[in-house]
Amino acid sequence: MVAWFQSVLGEHWGWLVAHLVLVLAIALPVMLVMALSTWVDRKVWALVQLRKGPNVVGPFGLAQPFADGIKLFLKETIIPTGASKVVFLMAPMISFVLALVAWAVIPFDAGLVLADINLGLLYLFAISSLGVYGIIMSGWASNSRYAFLGGLRSAAQMVSYEVSIGLIIICVVLYASSFNLTEIVEAQRGAILGVFNLNLLNPLLVPVAVLFFISALAETNRPPFDLPEAEAELVAGYQTEYSSMAFALLMLGEYMNILLMCALFSILFLGGYLPPIDWAPLEAIPGLAWLFAKIVLVFILFAWVKALVPRYRYDQLMRLGWKVFLPFSLLWVAVVSGWLVFSGHYGGGS
Repeated sequence: MVAWFQSVLGEHWGWLVAHLVLVLAIALPVMLVMALSTWVDRKVWALVQLRKGPNVVGPFGLAQPFADGIKLFLKETIIPTGASKVVFLMAPMISFVLALVAWAVIPFDAGLVLADINLGLLYLFAISSLGVYGIIMSGWASNSRYAFLGGLRSAAQMVSYEVSIGLIIICVVLYASSFNLTEIVEAQRGAILGVFNLNLLNPLLVPVAVLFFISALAETNRPPFDLPEAEAELVAGYQTEYSSMAFALLMLGEYMNILLMCALFSILFLGGYLPPIDWAPLEAIPGLAWLFAKIVLVFILFAWVKALVPRYRYDQLMRLGWKVFLPFSLLWVAVVSGWLVFSGHYGGGS
């Protein structure tokens, strides 16, 4: 595709236009899926609570997210008098942009990735670490005690669980012998007895897969770890003073981060774009469809947890991160390293 554009528009302009097309080909479907994910979220909660959920706007209520978006777009953007206006408006933009650029290294299929860099996993880890700045900035710039407390909570919470996620990622990298996300997926071919591609079935990585799922809930401020925006004591936390499109950008960034974590979980532990079984009819299905199905499955689990599990207290949240997850993930790095040395396994399936 890049070569075709370069042949028509020249080397430099062709490269630029081709990559703009590729960026839009990823960004627009991601934002569409993000909008529909709010519908799935609300439908799962409704099923758990024996309600119908969104069912009025459009068939099965599918147009409800777009109606909400139009409503937010038409509302007035209100900036508090004492707020730092530039930082107040920059914070949602930073959250949204960082959540979007992270998708550049996600392999949707073999060879179907915008930037197939060797350090793709480190790139994602760096982008997710920067995401906390948008929340801290929004909490500080609002000049509100509730928003400020939400920003402080978010800073402590996200930093705490990033440590565990980093150690979990080390376990996966050791097993696959690569930071490249495509190579990590390919390393899961025939993970169990040369039949199954599901890395989750590898007993060695099942414990850290569970830890990663829980840490992802905390990293994205999802219940039961939604302390930065807990309505019970902080009204709406760091987003209390936001309205209109500024609020919409914060929500867009939050949901895109959730989908990103679902995609990362699918790639690291569920075989990414690989089918669950090495069987010709399943191999004929495009890898993009398999990855999408796995992302939807993990997202439904995210929504299910929100509907079923009560919110933690903040001291319980921090104790779980530092006194349980950190020691266990560090121990599992040693376990994985020891198994790799004694078994002679370096990359690929076991």
